[in-house]
Amino acid sequence: GTLLGSRACVHMAAAAWCSGFLNALLHTANTFSLPLCQGNAVEQSFCEIPQLLKLSCSHSYLRELGLLVVSVLITFGCFVFIVGSYVQIFRAVLRIPSEQGRHKAFSTCLPHLVVVSVFISTAVFAYLKPHSISSPSLDLVVSVLYSVVT
Repeated sequence: GTLLGSRACVHMAAAAWCSGFLNALLHTANTFSLPLCQGNAVEQSFCEIPQLLKLSCSHSYLRELGLLVVSVLITFGCFVFIVGSYVQIFRAVLRIPSEQGRHKAFSTCLPHLVVVSVFISTAVFAYLKPHSISSPSLDLVVSVLYSVVT
């Protein structure tokens, strides 16, 4: 309570919800506006944007690029905020006088940091990997890693 007030928590939660909603809204609107010429059967159990783009018959390169730029900016902003937050957390933990207290605090923070790292790295790989290494089984594994495992 002394390091972070309730008003700051509300602002951070609102920023996270708003940025996630904006990102989802932009991708959903773009996806629903694409004409599908190869049917509507998706190759895997996850109905994700890259799988839907494969079914589209329009050349939507500029729209995809624009959405990618917006997504990267939102993600980068979140990433910078997460890194800044962890720097502050680690600084506060290192000021704890007892070793047992520091150990308890680090054992709480580190699993979250691992989950965030797995989520970000697999999501980046899923959406930015070259088409030359794309396969349905690899897409499924990466999708499960960043959406189910985390």
